[in-house]
Amino acid sequence: MNQRDLIERAKEHLGKLLESQFARIEKMKETQDFINYDNLHPIIISIVGGDGIGPFITAQAQKILEFLLQDEVKSGKAVFRVIDGLTIENRAKHGKAIPDDVLEELKQCHVILKGPTTTPRAGDPWPNIESANVAMRKELDLFANVRPVKVPEQGIDWTFFRENTEGAYALGSNGIHVNEDLALDFTVTTQEGSYRIIKAAFDYASKNKINKVTVVTKANVVKTTDGKFLEVAKQVAKEYPEVEWDDWYIDIMTAKLVDPKRRTQFKVMVLPNLYGDILTDEAAEFQGGVGTAGSANIGKRYAMFEAIHGSAPRMVEEGRAQYADPSSIIRAAAMLLEHIGYREKAAKLQKALDICGQYEKAVAITGRSNGATGAEFAQYIMNTLSDPQLEQKWAEYVNRK
Repeated sequence: MNQRDLIERAKEHLGKLLESQFARIEKMKETQDFINYDNLHPIIISIVGGDGIGPFITAQAQKILEFLLQDEVKSGKAVFRVIDGLTIENRAKHGKAIPDDVLEELKQCHVILKGPTTTPRAGDPWPNIESANVAMRKELDLFANVRPVKVPEQGIDWTFFRENTEGAYALGSNGIHVNEDLALDFTVTTQEGSYRIIKAAFDYASKNKINKVTVVTKANVVKTTDGKFLEVAKQVAKEYPEVEWDDWYIDIMTAKLVDPKRRTQFKVMVLPNLYGDILTDEAAEFQGGVGTAGSANIGKRYAMFEAIHGSAPRMVEEGRAQYADPSSIIRAAAMLLEHIGYREKAAKLQKALDICGQYEKAVAITGRSNGATGAEFAQYIMNTLSDPQLEQKWAEYVNRK
């Protein structure tokens, strides 16, 4: 194929992508207000185990959620549904990131607690299907990925708002190999998509009386898409004169998170998709690693809560899955509770997690048989939730030097 034909083929490919993005923008404009969980009876909570260690750790988080919501379950206010079809085997069988029947089941629920899922890569025995996470964010329009990281004794109290449906990941499976010498991928930034994630970050800061929002881009080099994200931030900031804000470039931001003098000044951070993915993994290390961090994926109609780590297939292959640390998915469960209105229960669970995982450490998770199982750790957390000295232990943890 000659160069002119290659260019025409690439232009046709790009044209189809532009059509799909214009259609997505129109859907965003039509989206109504956020769902009101107070008006729901019941609130339907789906449990999706996923792949690898996912079913093992998710089962422990479900156990704790049912423990905390036992009165709501008895009264019919909350209902749990287990959805099994999001395994890599079933996705590969159907040749889809989310099989149609599974997607329909998910849409019948209000909030989702999801274990990690496997995304095929080169050399895997699976077909090259899209990430289930990316597909779920698109299908359910879960535009805000919210990841908190708290280490009280270091003065760290960060909340990251990562844009979830655009950026470098939006068209990650739709690049084009023009010929053997040239491959192109695409990044997407829209006015609507940028506005709603940045507004969510400022709104969170304003409602929680946090007087600092930091916008992270690489707008000095990636001038069109990152530049647009930053320009939208300037527009949104005018709506919140009570909230101080600044902007940083992603490269120096990764350095300043490890600067003890600077890092405590950051509070709420809002970032495009790829930068948010990278920076939140770095941030999680301060809290004990990605195995300890949960995240929320929030849209106006649906919300999904998950661990931020992968499915760890090696642990399963080595017969160690029962020793996997469920802390990350349990933190995600706490975020789920807060999202649907059970703030006191959520705060209590967060405190119990910190006491068990960061302070007392009476039951240690090592990932191997020389440590506790996930089930034993979950029981430790439930015992701590029932402990009348929980608040005293929490105060000791926060105030330790």
